[in-house]
Amino acid sequence: MSIILFLLFGLIVGAIARFIVPGAERGGWVVSMLLGVAGSLLGALVGRAVGIYSEGETTGGFFISLLGAVILVAGYHAIARRRAMV
Repeated sequence: MSIILFLLFGLIVGAIARFIVPGAERGGWVVSMLLGVAGSLLGALVGRAVGIYSEGETTGGFFISLLGAVILVAGYHAIARRRAMV
């Protein structure tokens, strides 16, 4: 059950991140969910590096997860834009 809730959380965070970062993006709800989950894990890593979270925590909070997802969406846009130019 916790995996389903984590994926649902990733979907929500990924959708909000895609809404925040401007630009058209191909990909559906699965891409949003994957970006949200990856953003949550990235947020946890950054939070641990800064000292916000302890070593045992595997995910970050909502805002840190959203920040990680926004970073990943912006990077995804940069890579997609570079591929379109080639």
